[in-house]
Amino acid sequence: MPKRGKKYLTAAQKVDREKAYSPEEAIKLVREVSYTKFDGTVELHLRMGLDPRRSDQLIRGVVRLPNGLGKPVRVLVFAAGEDAQLAREAGADFIVNDDEGFKKIMGGWVDYDVTIAVPSMMPKVGRLGRVLGRRGLMPNPKTGTVVQGEDLPRAIKEAKAGRVEYRLDRSGNIHCPIGKLSFTDEQLLGNMAAIMDTIRRVKPPAAKGSYVRRVTLAPTMGPGVKVDAVAALAMEPD
Repeated sequence: MPKRGKKYLTAAQKVDREKAYSPEEAIKLVREVSYTKFDGTVELHLRMGLDPRRSDQLIRGVVRLPNGLGKPVRVLVFAAGEDAQLAREAGADFIVNDDEGFKKIMGGWVDYDVTIAVPSMMPKVGRLGRVLGRRGLMPNPKTGTVVQGEDLPRAIKEAKAGRVEYRLDRSGNIHCPIGKLSFTDEQLLGNMAAIMDTIRRVKPPAAKGSYVRRVTLAPTMGPGVKVDAVAALAMEPD
């Protein structure tokens, strides 16, 4: 276990490790235990009762957050010709369709938050897996980031409005940001409810036993706060 600093230990004293807080209580407590001087992010961590080794228990997708993420979202689009023009007009920050752009990405350029591609570009985009895949930036039909040209404006608009990807990792966990500490309690709860509602609806038929075993909210810097899993799963989006 890593050695904790004085600020962390002081903040941790405010959290009852034996208690599972309601979502409303947890949001308020996360504010109290955060010790960043900047506007930190509130993160949702889920310990799932799913086996990541089984393909029929893997879950992955995107959730559109009703209150966004509180930061500009930089969108890169892989498209050419008329599709590239559509993407540009829709507000894409970067357009890549030539060797120079692909070489730049292969060299490690990842100064963007979301990538979107039209199907015709995927054979070339697939070669970028070593760079994009490691950072969760590879376009994928399952996450709505591989779309036909006419759907580019919608996909770009949704990406910029604020959406997060959820995916079961190799440890059986899911991690998602739900907003900034500067958000109101209602905004954070609304975003959390949107994620929990989606997680509830995508429960695999093959799931056995407890589906969501542990729910934790945590600031960028500060201890995690345990949330009542039953109450979290019962949250309804606005």
